[in-house]
Amino acid sequence: MNYKDYYAIIGVPKTASEKEIKSAYRKLARKWHPDTNPDKPKEAEERFKEISEAYEVLGDAQKRRKYDMLGADWQQAAQQAEQQQRYRTQFDAESFDFGNLGGGSGFSDFFDLFFSGVGRRTSAPSGIARRGQDIESTLELSLRDAYSGGKKSVSLQLEDVCPRCRGTGTEHGKLCTACHGTGHAVVAKKFDVTIPRGITDAQRIRLAGQGGSGSPNGDLFLVVKIREDPTYQRKGNDLYVDLPVSLYDLVLGSEVQVPTMTGSVSMKIPEGTQNNRLLRLAGKGMPDVKGKGAGDQYVRLIGQLPQQLSEKERELFGQLAALHNTKRETEASS
Repeated sequence: MNYKDYYAIIGVPKTASEKEIKSAYRKLARKWHPDTNPDKPKEAEERFKEISEAYEVLGDAQKRRKYDMLGADWQQAAQQAEQQQRYRTQFDAESFDFGNLGGGSGFSDFFDLFFSGVGRRTSAPSGIARRGQDIESTLELSLRDAYSGGKKSVSLQLEDVCPRCRGTGTEHGKLCTACHGTGHAVVAKKFDVTIPRGITDAQRIRLAGQGGSGSPNGDLFLVVKIREDPTYQRKGNDLYVDLPVSLYDLVLGSEVQVPTMTGSVSMKIPEGTQNNRLLRLAGKGMPDVKGKGAGDQYVRLIGQLPQQLSEKERELFGQLAALHNTKRETEASS
């Protein structure tokens, strides 16, 4: 049994991203598809099979991790796998045949030993199909969407089995023009998603059975990305908002209106409040996604100095300054 360098077959480095691997595979698949090489069918078939085998592993995150872990120890791992297959006594639903060294996956012995389960597969019985792949996509939400939760209609562009050729890569004996022989295509899908109240950035929403086509279908995982809000800053379940107030509100105290997620509320500013002070509105933050109450809203008071003073206002501010200086001198001498 020979070691298969799947990275060399696809023509990418070991550090290649999923996108780079997929792009390289598609180019090679189009180049070596048997239908596009009628003058050298045998060579094309072997190369296409080899390319498909490599992508079957490198295009699957779990298989790729396993392949990368084998490394120089692949021969020792192969011996252990062979021993396991000799002593295995139970068959799974796909009916493994330990004596069939040719394998049933259509790929090499190396692939069958490490990536087709323990033992080598015979052809799968009719009625047994492969589960569709799980798909992950990004769901952008506003902070208010996250606060309110509820139903939301979402349209996404997702890669799935080509609807025209049903994943075969060919149509009526010719290369499928929709997917160019890759068996996959980007399709538009619409979903009704229930958003949990208080959902946070990077949390995932699972839509069972809405992933890649198969039997059964895979699942769709929506990774939430919450857009920056022009008014509020979120920290955990707490919200922070800047509120411009006048110098007189800070010095004399006042009652002001503060925006919250449920509308404006009245808040009292104590007399002599310092600039940039934070005041708390209990329970006015984000609802907890697990239903454990809600966070608080913190209001940062931003004092605004008066501008374009009249002569009378200048005079009065001068009198205030004089009174203040007199007070300080009295306190210092006492």
